[in-house]
Amino acid sequence: MTYISSNDNRFYVALEQSYGNAGAVGSVNRIPALKLIAKQKTEKVQRKDKTGSRTFAGNPAGLRKETSFELQTYMTNWADQTNQPAYGPLFQACLGGSPMLSGGRTVASASDAGRVAFTAPHGLAPGQAISSAGDLRFVSAIVDDHTVQVNAPFAFTPAANSPIGPTAVYAPARDLKSVTLFDYWSPGTSVQRILCGAALDKLMVKVNGDFHEFSFFGMARDLVDSSSFEGGQAGLSSFPAEPAVGPLNYSIIPGHLGQVWLGSTPNRFFTLTKADLTFENNLELRAKEFGANLPTAISPGLRLVTIDFTLYQQDDAATKSLYQAARQKSPISVMIQLGQQQGQLFGIYMTGVIPEVPQFDDTDRRQQWQFQSCRAQGSIDDEVFLAFG
Repeated sequence: MTYISSNDNRFYVALEQSYGNAGAVGSVNRIPALKLIAKQKTEKVQRKDKTGSRTFAGNPAGLRKETSFELQTYMTNWADQTNQPAYGPLFQACLGGSPMLSGGRTVASASDAGRVAFTAPHGLAPGQAISSAGDLRFVSAIVDDHTVQVNAPFAFTPAANSPIGPTAVYAPARDLKSVTLFDYWSPGTSVQRILCGAALDKLMVKVNGDFHEFSFFGMARDLVDSSSFEGGQAGLSSFPAEPAVGPLNYSIIPGHLGQVWLGSTPNRFFTLTKADLTFENNLELRAKEFGANLPTAISPGLRLVTIDFTLYQQDDAATKSLYQAARQKSPISVMIQLGQQQGQLFGIYMTGVIPEVPQFDDTDRRQQWQFQSCRAQGSIDDEVFLAFG
């Protein structure tokens, strides 16, 4: 008998077909997470009966349970581009929309201004992404069935007959899905866990750290474990065995690689020092209704999408225009690309961000502007688009 190594841990995620019923798990569902923190506590109630003593007499069994979790993972390469990324179900559960998968295409012609024509009908929609030679761009307008306008010029304008790479795009939707998180350990006799009915309340993306990272926060219907499992929990008749464990080959992307495009007329900025995207669903679970011991559904509230970013001040027109937009409360476009190679790209695209007047930070040798809690807006379910390429 020995201690359980914290490195002998494997995570899997699967989309649920119905809330709280565990999704089917296979080797392809494995994700390279950094950590999973799961907390389950019994609802706090207060007994007020007079017992003739100051001693707490205990609470009855069967009180409601509250389950929360935090999952942190590196951004990794997207190896199998015929399917969505392994952690794609987390983005789908958080944003709500089904992944928009786009296969490769061939360029017929392209302009320096970001207009791209294809050799065949593209089938794209505004908000979807295309990638070319390490550049990820989002479709801002449909010109015709063969031509699109992208949100910013390519660093290298695609040449005729050059390939366009596959992308997977996630967009907001009215209703949210749930996922099942599987937490397996070695040896197999260790306590294994399942978070069923995991609803994603918050997503955070940090830019310019050591590595690009994603953090997910949410609430689950129940936390099921192999040592106390009873038939029927998570819709299962028995606790599921871990899929066959194979090698997990992936690469992580340095946190300083990428591009930033800001402004009402997007300009590329090389002065960004850090940025944080926060996507919040303001979730509630239907957990207070009579006759229910566990939550029965997900109830999202008003969506909140904000970005904080810090950059060095320069006296150029592009930097000054950000300050003017903040003073005038004028929306700007924000696009951040993480990574710089096909298969290692992640993009954030927001068409209408209201920048807050920046704070001046002169504690270092060069002055920086800190734009805090800049909120994205839109019409219907279009505040932000997230893409892998």
